[in-house]
Amino acid sequence: MSDHLLNSATLRLCENYNQRPEGEISLLVIHNISLPPGEFDNNYIEQFFSNKLDFSAHPYFQNLREIKVSTHLLIKRDGSIIQFVPFDKRAWHAGKSNFNGRENCNDFSIGIELEGTDDLAYTNSQYSSLNATIKVLKLHYPIANIVGHNEISPKRKTDPGAAFDWSKIDENR
Repeated sequence: MSDHLLNSATLRLCENYNQRPEGEISLLVIHNISLPPGEFDNNYIEQFFSNKLDFSAHPYFQNLREIKVSTHLLIKRDGSIIQFVPFDKRAWHAGKSNFNGRENCNDFSIGIELEGTDDLAYTNSQYSSLNATIKVLKLHYPIANIVGHNEISPKRKTDPGAAFDWSKIDENR
């Protein structure tokens, strides 16, 4: 890792981020995304995070027209990793959130999106890449907890969903 970038990731920096407030990065948040929902192996997610999504390409995309979000990392179905935001910057992945009484989890977390859905099994390649990434991140940041988006925004979010197998994560939560 150098300059808060993961060496194993393809870099596709986006503009949907801002400065973090002072403090340590202590939380890792696991998400899922597929665009359109349930469809994989296309470039729509990358286009969405980069504000380059063609909203006329699919009817579902009309729902995303006003949304500006990002993540630090995306792990595709084949295990490849794309980085959109350096880890020392605040990606816009958690939204309204709370962890252990602390609001605004974007301030102190790293967001990792897995290409997937709540109810479809993730791939072994994704778990392998996620575990390798967690290991590297823990060497560089004092990450004390790994949670699902549903745990920090329980009334709003369900990801990574029931299909995510927490027992396949090597690092303790």
